[in-house]
Amino acid sequence: MLMGLCVTGGAVMTCTFGMAPSTLNVLPTARVMSSMPFATIADYVPFVNIMPFGMCQSLANPAVASATAAALGVLTPMPCTPVPAGPWAPGVPGVLIGGKPALNHQCRLTCSYGGMIQFTNPGCQSVQL
Repeated sequence: MLMGLCVTGGAVMTCTFGMAPSTLNVLPTARVMSSMPFATIADYVPFVNIMPFGMCQSLANPAVASATAAALGVLTPMPCTPVPAGPWAPGVPGVLIGGKPALNHQCRLTCSYGGMIQFTNPGCQSVQL
C-alpha cells in the first residue's frame, strides 16, 4: 500500500482563516520514528499538537466578531485560538500507528470557527508500506 507523503512532527500547516503558518507537534510516545515521530489522526489537540496560526480572520471566532463590531464592521483579526471540530480526516486506515490511522499529506482538519487546516509541507517523503 502506498501511503503517499507521510506527516511527521514539524510538518507545516496553514488555516484558511489564519494569517501565518503553524507547525504540527507530535509527541514521541509509542510512535514510529524517522527523524521525527509519524503523526496520526489523534494529533489534533489545540496548544499541544496544533499551535496558533497567528491572527484569525473568521467572524465565527467570537473574539474577531467582537473586535469587528467594536470597529464598526471593519474586519479586525484577533489572535488565533485553534478549536478543532474533530480528528484529522480521512487518515490512512490501512496504516496504524499506536492503533490509530496515520496521517498523509491529503488529510484535513476543520476548525470550529470555519477554517480548514491543511499541510503545506508534510515533513516526510513518500513511504511504501
